[in-house]
Amino acid sequence: MTQARALGRPNRVPPVTVDFWLIKLMAVTMGETAADYLAVNMGLGLTATSMIMSALLVAAIALQFAQKRYVPFFYWVAVVLISIVGTLVTDNLTDNLNLPLEVSTVVFSIALIMTFMVWKACERTLSIHSITTARREVFYWLCILFTFALGTALGDLISENFGFGYLTTGFVFAVVIGMIVVAYSVGKTGAVLTFWLCYIFTRPLGASLGDYLAQPSDYGGLGFGTIYTSLMFLLIIAAIVVYMTVSRAPERAADPEKGLA
Repeated sequence: MTQARALGRPNRVPPVTVDFWLIKLMAVTMGETAADYLAVNMGLGLTATSMIMSALLVAAIALQFAQKRYVPFFYWVAVVLISIVGTLVTDNLTDNLNLPLEVSTVVFSIALIMTFMVWKACERTLSIHSITTARREVFYWLCILFTFALGTALGDLISENFGFGYLTTGFVFAVVIGMIVVAYSVGKTGAVLTFWLCYIFTRPLGASLGDYLAQPSDYGGLGFGTIYTSLMFLLIIAAIVVYMTVSRAPERAADPEKGLA
């Protein structure tokens, strides 16, 4: 029995299941294409898009904190918005402040590591099965934001600066994730480390997939466009959230002792 269960406090984030990873991948893919659509196709510009989406994210996070437990709709709305904002943070540093992607990657890596260190020092655990207090949830969402910003910078660095292209970059990160899962399965990495590494690397994997589908063929994509790509993944996300809400009430969630982290 976990400490959270013993104290009778519900976990505020979802159990780690197959549909968790599926919807997370869809969310990060949509985050990449939706940010491009709003800033470029709708003509809002990077600054205005960042301000609007940041305001929506603050509202979504406030609603998420108000639940005091995991509610699929509020949680995944927050994830989708933080995915978009994480993309915009990196884009602002690159396009508006001319910060090299190499520097952004290092900065966000350090920020993420420091957040984990402070979280561990304060709470003695990094497990997502013990997000039962507001302070732990603050650390959780801060790490999520940094993983999205880091994943965007790292994905763009490899696909664009290093010239790998979107499809090859996606394949590289898929292989990396596969290697992490294999290391976990043979007992070389712990559950918490495995979860967070997979969470980080699914961001550039999803971003590469989104760019490959949305970007025109001249840029190495399939040319579906950002609006159709974003809508497609939004519909998939909505369908999975409905499934989670109907078939998996928080009280009947999988045992927190099972799964990664």
